[in-house]
Amino acid sequence: MRFRGVIPALVTPFTADQQVDLPGLRKLIENLIEAGVHGLFVLGTNGEFFTLSEAEKLQIAETTVQAARGRVPVVIGTGAFATREVIEMNKKVTDLGADALSVITPYFNAVSQVELTKHYEAIADASRLPLMMYNIPAKTGMSIGIGAVAALHQHPMIKGIKDSAGNFDALVQMMKYRSDDFAVFAGTDSLIYWNLLAGGDGAIAATANAVPHLVMQIWNSFQANDHAAARQAQEALRPLRDAFAMGTMPSVLKAATQLLNVPVGPCRAPVQPLDAAALQKLEALLAVYR
Repeated sequence: MRFRGVIPALVTPFTADQQVDLPGLRKLIENLIEAGVHGLFVLGTNGEFFTLSEAEKLQIAETTVQAARGRVPVVIGTGAFATREVIEMNKKVTDLGADALSVITPYFNAVSQVELTKHYEAIADASRLPLMMYNIPAKTGMSIGIGAVAALHQHPMIKGIKDSAGNFDALVQMMKYRSDDFAVFAGTDSLIYWNLLAGGDGAIAATANAVPHLVMQIWNSFQANDHAAARQAQEALRPLRDAFAMGTMPSVLKAATQLLNVPVGPCRAPVQPLDAAALQKLEALLAVYR
């Protein structure tokens, strides 16, 4: 597959007792496909991959592939600290029918850029599916440097990068390595329009869980060369993005998705749902989307 377009980073629906809600996941998937998204990305940061067992991850991956029914490609997040663990997980989700893989940088213990490059090269060498590197230094404690991008974009199985650093200058620097074989994706939803304007390929957009049609409007307006409408849609995401500071990730996104789109349940503990006052404030902020 070629990475291109708007690919939502799905939240993981849970039941009230924090079990994986597979019917809820199928409903969310159907809702997003109906909105016109170009793919599905599960087991990312907003998907709470760090709270899930391997068995749950494989269950979610299999359900997503089955629910998509080939209508859009499915990208599965398989990142872990240990290189061998990522390689083994990649084999398992490949057998389940995934179309591509997203590999977050090692986390908790920041590695050097040389170690990071060797990590991705070993994973890519062992992969039968295209990989998207995932850069989110605020959560992992390290960043994929431009030098690593320069080296890794040449690997035949590394087909792109999702950059969630929120640094537009760094995103622009990555564009020199962008090609038909290497995509540069915005992972920060405030930069979707600006990434496209700089020559990027699209976005892995978490806000699409709550407001899929608005996120698609950025893409569709840009493709129609209507920059005023694309920028207006981008600015319209600001209230939702600003609201994220009201709670621990992804509690606000899940609450917003529940209020504006489809039920997705709570987060897993220790993350707590918004209290009554915060929820009331969120409802007021989201009134612009109703």
